[in-house]
Amino acid sequence: MFSNSKISNIIGKLKGIILENKLKIYLIILISAVIFPIITDNQYYIYIGVLTLMYMILASSLNIIVGYTYQYLIGFAGFFAIGAYTTAIITTSYEVNFIFVFLISGIIASIFALLLGIPTSRLGGIFFAFATLGFGEIIRLIIINWDTLTRGTFGIPGIPRPKLFNFIINTNTNFYYFALLILLVQLFISYRVINSRVGRAWLSLKENSEAAKAMGIKIAKYRVLNLMYGTFWAGMGGAFFAYFTQYVSPDTFVLDEGFRIFAMVLVGGMGTLIGPIAGSGLLTILPELVREFARYQLIIYGIAILLIIHYRPQGLFGAKELAQAKVEEKK
Repeated sequence: MFSNSKISNIIGKLKGIILENKLKIYLIILISAVIFPIITDNQYYIYIGVLTLMYMILASSLNIIVGYTYQYLIGFAGFFAIGAYTTAIITTSYEVNFIFVFLISGIIASIFALLLGIPTSRLGGIFFAFATLGFGEIIRLIIINWDTLTRGTFGIPGIPRPKLFNFIINTNTNFYYFALLILLVQLFISYRVINSRVGRAWLSLKENSEAAKAMGIKIAKYRVLNLMYGTFWAGMGGAFFAYFTQYVSPDTFVLDEGFRIFAMVLVGGMGTLIGPIAGSGLLTILPELVREFARYQLIIYGIAILLIIHYRPQGLFGAKELAQAKVEEKK
C-alpha cells in the first residue's frame, strides 16, 4: 500500500512539472480538445466527449459556489433542472433564438437562487446543505406534479435543435464544439470575476467570514451573489442538456445527479478552475472504460471519493496545495 507521504510526493512532483510548464500544458490540452473530433470518426467517443464537456460546465458552476464561499449546495440538480425545463418549455411553445433561450434559462435559475439565497444567506455548513437539499427535491416534485406545464413524469419531448441563421447544430461533433465554446467562455468570465473585487470578497468569506464582516464586507449580499452567479451557469448547462438530448424528464434530475456533480468537484479539487475540469473528466470517462460494471457506477464514485479523502483531502488540484506551490516557486 502507498503511504500518504509517497502519494503526496508523487503528486507534488507532478504538480511542480505542471506549474513550470503551465501555459504549454494548457495549450496542449486545448489543442487536443479542438482536434479530438477531427482525429476520430467514432461517434460514440465524440458523444462521450460532449457529455464530459457538459459535466465540466456543471462542475465548474458548482465549484464557484462550493469552492469559493464554502456554500454546500447539495440541491444543485434542482438548478440544472430549472435550466433544462425552461429551455424545453420555451422552445416547444415559441420560436426564440437559442442564444436568448440560453440566457433566459440561466437568468431564471439565478432568480430561483435569489429566492433561495435570501432566507438562507445566514445559514452555514450542514444547515445550508439541508436547506438546498430540500429545495432540490421541491423543484423535482413541482416538475412531476405540475403536469399542465411540464407534462409530469412523461417529460417534454421534441425539443428543436438550436439554429443560427441557416446552420443547425444537429450532430455530435457540432454539439462537442458548442459545449467547448460554452466551457471556454465560462472559464474566462469566471477567471475575471474571481480576480475582481467581488471575487476577492468571496475568497474572504471562504477564509474567515467573521474577519470579512469586520472589514465591512456584507456577508449575506456576497453569498447570494455567489449563489446566483454559480447557478446561472447551472441553468446554461441545463439548457445545453435539453438541446442535446431533445427530451427532458424528472428522472434525470434526481438527488444522485447532484451528488455525482459534487463528487466531480470534490475529486478534482475545490477552489480552482482546473479542479472540476479534471474531476469531471475523470469521473465521466472512467465509468465508460469499465462499462461492463455500469451498475456499480455510484460505487466507483464512492470509492474515488474515499481514496481522495484519504490521500488528497484537498482534491487532485486543491486550492491550498496550489497556493503553497506558487509560494515555493516564487522563492
